[in-house]
Order: sequence, then C-alpha cells, then structure tokens
Amino acid sequence: MSDFNALVVEKDEETGKTSAMVKQLSDADLPDGEVTVAVEYSTVNYKDGLCIGPGGGLVRKYPHVPGIDFAGKVESSSDPRYKAGDKVVLTGWRVGEAHWGGYSQKASVKADWLVPLPEGLDTRQAMAVGTAGFTAMLAVMALEDHGIKSGPVLVTGAAGGVGSVATAILANLGHEVAAVTGRPETEDYLKSLGATQIVAREEINETVKRPLEGETWGGCVDAVGGEMLARLLGQMQYGASVAAVGLAGGAGLPATVIPFLLRGVNLLGIDSVMQPYDNRLRAWERIARDLPMTKLEAMVQPASLSDLPELGRDILKGQVKGRVVVDVNA
Repeated sequence: MSDFNALVVEKDEETGKTSAMVKQLSDADLPDGEVTVAVEYSTVNYKDGLCIGPGGGLVRKYPHVPGIDFAGKVESSSDPRYKAGDKVVLTGWRVGEAHWGGYSQKASVKADWLVPLPEGLDTRQAMAVGTAGFTAMLAVMALEDHGIKSGPVLVTGAAGGVGSVATAILANLGHEVAAVTGRPETEDYLKSLGATQIVAREEINETVKRPLEGETWGGCVDAVGGEMLARLLGQMQYGASVAAVGLAGGAGLPATVIPFLLRGVNLLGIDSVMQPYDNRLRAWERIARDLPMTKLEAMVQPASLSDLPELGRDILKGQVKGRVVVDVNA
C-alpha cells in the first residue's frame, strides 16, 4: 500500500454542488482493474472541464477523479501482455467519466483499454498529443481512407486541441491547410503549425446560404459541428470527405441532402472513445511517425494538479489554446 495525490471531485448531496481539490489517497481507494499504472502525465480536454465544473456534467458517481487520458508506466499487472515498467497510454473507454481517470498519480484500469507507447514517443509527448491529437489522427486517417482531393484541406476550430494537431499532421504530410478560427490573435500560432491560409469563421458562416457553392475544399477535419458543418458541406469538392469530430457548435445539422447526392460528399463520424485495439495502435504509431514534435511543443502549456479547477473553467469558456499537459507529479 502507498499514498498518492489525485484531484478528487465531490458532490454535496443536499445542495447538488460539486467541488474539486487535490487529496491524498491510498491504493485501497483505487477502482478495480487488471493493470495499475504510475501515471506521469494527463491533459485538459473539454470533457474534463464538464467533469470538474459545477454540476459535474458527465460524472456518473462521486467521489470522482477526472482526466480522460493518461500516460505512464505499469506498476503491476495481472494481464500477461503488460509487465512492470512498460510505458503505456490510454484514451477513451469513458475513463475520467464513468471510471476514475488520469488526474491522479496512480490509475487502475482494464488491460484492454491500454496501448503500448510506440517507440519514438515519451509519456510527456504522448499527452501533448492526448485524446485531442489521437482524435485528430483518426480523422486524418479517415480522410486518407476515402481519398483527399487536390487543393486546400479545411480544419475548423483550428486553434483548439483537435484542430491544432490536425493542422500540424496535415501540413507535415504535405497538404495545403486552411485553418478556420474565430480568434484573429491565433493567426501566427496556426501558421507556425503549418497552416498556409487563415480563414475567419465568418467566411464559412456568412457566405450566401445555398445548398451548393464553389468547389473549394479537398477535405475537411471539422471540430465544431452545427451550422458551420452544414455550411461547409456545400463548399466541398466533388467526392471530398468531411471528418466530423466535435459538437461545440451543436448537435443539430441544418443541411440538405444535396451535397451528398449531387457532389458525392462523404460525412465521416469520428468517435475516439471505443476504437478497436488495432486501430488505436495504428493511430498512435502514425502519430509517432507523422506528427512533428517540434511543432507539437509550440502547442503545449504545462500544468499541475492544483491548476486543474481553474483550467476546467477556462476550457469551458473557450480560453484554452493548444494542448495543456498536466504533470501529475509536479
């Protein structure tokens, strides 16, 4: 038995209010799992903000440890696939929502949820990528599987976690990237990631609203959804694909079938939560190979467990740029 620190969210049953603070726990507090991991790094994602924030959002049971991803070293395992000292990464499987997550110096999870950390990535780099970057790579892989057309590839919500990594990956693969942002102050940042064109959000949302417009984009990673997704469908080249990964703009899709019928546009839904093992491993291996780590560093801001309550509020307000990497031992 040993003690360790974790960010614990608790709920007052009388008032319904939640609070988050760093507490000391012991091994006996951990949930059941086949593998115990000494966590080194986690990240801050939109879902984490919902779990930390008032009302708890996605949390199923209290007390709760948020953090929807983590990377670290195996401490102990009852599964022969993993031995002590192995470096591993975890994204998805409702960790940090239905199961205690990465905002802790220890985690206990099912072996099937883990992936060995690919050669060429350390644990900090893995969380600089995190769930957002993993999702971005899944989106790029989906576009490739359906064929990226010539011309610029559009990335919406480009200054966020998914958009930042998608921009860097696509640029590194040799594609011309048009980055959509509603924050003009991020233009230099997006260009440093490889974007060759900065598109104001209004250019997508406020153009003449026809079902079909000029064939502009050879592909798209859409991290926004809603009205923006509906608008850009009519701007895609014939046979081009849109990999949709986010709902920040809403779950509705006020579109017609015309882009699909008359232009053969493909709408590809990307879910990072319950990906098959082989696909998860392939994505992480592609990340190690195709994401330039020098550009990755430009996205990263460091944080500690004690910073998380404030960061949880900031990400819900859209005030977090790039990737926040949480050193749980800092």
